[in-house]
Amino acid sequence: MVRNDQQITDTNSSQELPVTATGGGGATHKKLTLIPLIFLIYFEVAGGPYGEEPAVKAAGPLLALLGFLIFPFIWSIPEALITAELCTTYPGDGGFVIWADRAFGPFWGSIMGTWKFLSGVISIVSFPILCIDYLKKSYPVFGSGLIRYLAIIISTLILSFLNYTGLNIVGYASVGLGIVSLLPFLIMSVVAIPQIHPHRWLSLGQKGVKKDWNLYGNTLYWNLNFWDTISTIAGEVDKPQKTFPLALFIAVIFTCLAYLIPLFAVTGAVSVDQSLWENGFMADAAQMIVGKWLKIWIELGAVLSVIGLFEASLSSCSFQVLGMANIGFLPRFCAARSKWFNTPWVGILGATVITLGVSFLDFKDLISSTNFLYSLGMLLEFASFLWLRIKKPQLRRPYRVPMGMPGLVIMCLVPSVFLVWIMVIATKTVFLVSGLMTVGGIVWFFFMKLCKAKEWCVFSTIQVEE
Repeated sequence: MVRNDQQITDTNSSQELPVTATGGGGATHKKLTLIPLIFLIYFEVAGGPYGEEPAVKAAGPLLALLGFLIFPFIWSIPEALITAELCTTYPGDGGFVIWADRAFGPFWGSIMGTWKFLSGVISIVSFPILCIDYLKKSYPVFGSGLIRYLAIIISTLILSFLNYTGLNIVGYASVGLGIVSLLPFLIMSVVAIPQIHPHRWLSLGQKGVKKDWNLYGNTLYWNLNFWDTISTIAGEVDKPQKTFPLALFIAVIFTCLAYLIPLFAVTGAVSVDQSLWENGFMADAAQMIVGKWLKIWIELGAVLSVIGLFEASLSSCSFQVLGMANIGFLPRFCAARSKWFNTPWVGILGATVITLGVSFLDFKDLISSTNFLYSLGMLLEFASFLWLRIKKPQLRRPYRVPMGMPGLVIMCLVPSVFLVWIMVIATKTVFLVSGLMTVGGIVWFFFMKLCKAKEWCVFSTIQVEE
């Protein structure tokens, strides 16, 4: 496991530089505690019921409800359990990159970093787009054209700067954002109770409407994945061996309820054309059930939720860059932190630039590309988890998934089948984009090896004890 007295060794010299486990160059700072970590995990994954509406449009109320009820057992819980075990075993910034490296070596660690980083930054830009889709319900000017793209770009830049101000600020802000953005859905759900007709929950959709399994699968996956992305900030958490398992346990329950309660309420209380169930429909439903004022609150909540989603995701991406620099996958300057806020500014800048570069893509294409790349990373993550159990059975694991190897194989096999399905139903465009990005990641790995061999850049390596 990563120790607090780790040493960074310059691969170009024999000099050893002391550094904290977070790679902060000896800087000390306040670490994340349980409550902020719970809400950061919540915003890594969900941020509220925003974005679950397309599941109803794609397959009808019954399958949407079953999806959000069953999918956590197929996907969310196994991913959270694996994250809890490996985060407490290797509690350092870098997360899943370290896991793949320890299991299969540097090449696969680097490829894991490529897949997860790119899926993360592509996902980030979908949050401002989702927010704009809610706002255009009341302000049609955001529907298309220059105003829409300017709003996406400006909001991305502002939110990136907010992330630069510090992880603790982001963590505690997430608590407030989570409460304020979820409260209107709770109000709507309570008011909707007398209006609910249970038979509406049994509807498989309108006759003659073809089910869109691509949209259905990607909506479930996009709304309930990314549990492991919090692992990239493990070095920033206070007592991670104890804090991570508890935070993940609470966050899984909290997130699933935040999706299911409003979905049961609205599908039971509102009967509308299935085609209306698009991003932003929850705001329209709030007006039907309660009134205009609650619609405005939910639209405002969408903005607040997007801030939380953006900040949590950008934090994970930027600390992944820092972690990869600490273990020698990237040049040492990539681990640089801000003097004022102790944040990994190189990672924040890189993620923001890529985010702006893909901001012109369609929301559906963004989700599909994110899911495809993330699926590749998760297949490697499951393999790393199982191989570490076989390869290093005596490794100290402060938290251990309470199963034997047969149970663990089944636990990983079921979601892996879903991952393969997500990739099979992807469009040719998504295949092409993901393939090019993977090739780019392979080229990058060998380019970094060349940089080390030619001493074009200084690289550092944290010595890890297990």
